[in-house]
Amino acid sequence: MIEVFFDCSSPWTYLAFENIQPMAAELGVAIDWRPILVGGIFNSVNPSVYESRRTPVPAKARYMLKDLQDWGAASGLKIKMPPSVFPVNSVKVMRGCIALAPEGKLVDFARAAFEAYWGDDRDISQDAVISDVCAAAGVDAGALFEAIARPEIKDRLKANTDEVIARGGFGSPTIFVNGGDMYFGNDRLPLVKAAVERALR
Repeated sequence: MIEVFFDCSSPWTYLAFENIQPMAAELGVAIDWRPILVGGIFNSVNPSVYESRRTPVPAKARYMLKDLQDWGAASGLKIKMPPSVFPVNSVKVMRGCIALAPEGKLVDFARAAFEAYWGDDRDISQDAVISDVCAAAGVDAGALFEAIARPEIKDRLKANTDEVIARGGFGSPTIFVNGGDMYFGNDRLPLVKAAVERALR
């Protein structure tokens, strides 16, 4: 009933990732996690993100940092913004999420990646950091690096990214309820909850 298209390179996605799980558990519904590359979305349908980074509105940028810290505090999460490396190349981590989904380790691995990048300011594009993420998630790093080199894993990540674009998505997190009802962002979770409750009646 709930699909979440997500990329660990987004702080707002970190918030949604953690906040949607207890909500879904309370409602008694499962989450279908769909790893994507948000940079692919920006390149295809939302290049305005890059322009806003090049020429930010100072007052808006200051408020965004405050807003993010307020959300982090409300969610019990430590978020360093901006991190030392931003934006980060998350392709290996997101391929890792694809590879680990059948083993039921996607959530553990994604959480460890979010914590490493947004909490501890570590560059999750680096193999050494990814190895530490694996250790934190109880994942065999050697097996993961072998898996993310496989063409079918790479193709699945691209297919997920292409799919969310085709369905109207323009960033991360993009959330769907019952297939066609789309919501964007952590702050839309109350609306997601209401949509699920309507669908369960």
